[in-house]
Amino acid sequence: MQLHALVGGSAEVIGPEATLIDAAVRMVECEVGYLAVISRRELVGILTEHDLVQATAEGVATDEAIVEDWMSEAPDTVPSDVSVREAATWLIEAGYHHLPVIDGGELLGIVTVKDLLWAMLEPEVSNQ
Repeated sequence: MQLHALVGGSAEVIGPEATLIDAAVRMVECEVGYLAVISRRELVGILTEHDLVQATAEGVATDEAIVEDWMSEAPDTVPSDVSVREAATWLIEAGYHHLPVIDGGELLGIVTVKDLLWAMLEPEVSNQ
């Protein structure tokens, strides 16, 4: 199975100028642990729950701090034709939990470790 089968053609996004509290609210509303950071229709970063926890632990005012200062800039991406197994191996080796999937320069979505585990277990789960 390839990654394009796992992404729905959209990702939850936020702008780099948004506050961390705005990002946290958006994550809760969308029930995700990450947001793709988009500027001028281009993926410029990714913000994760871990980033929000880090900012909070450092005593940052989350209603004033902005996403751009806490996101991971220029995240690694993979093309949509990569296999689930390749993507899972890459995530493990890189230590990531979220992987932006790109097709023709456009962000299709973000796959998570959980998405990849479910995809790898799917044939086994359906046989039970």
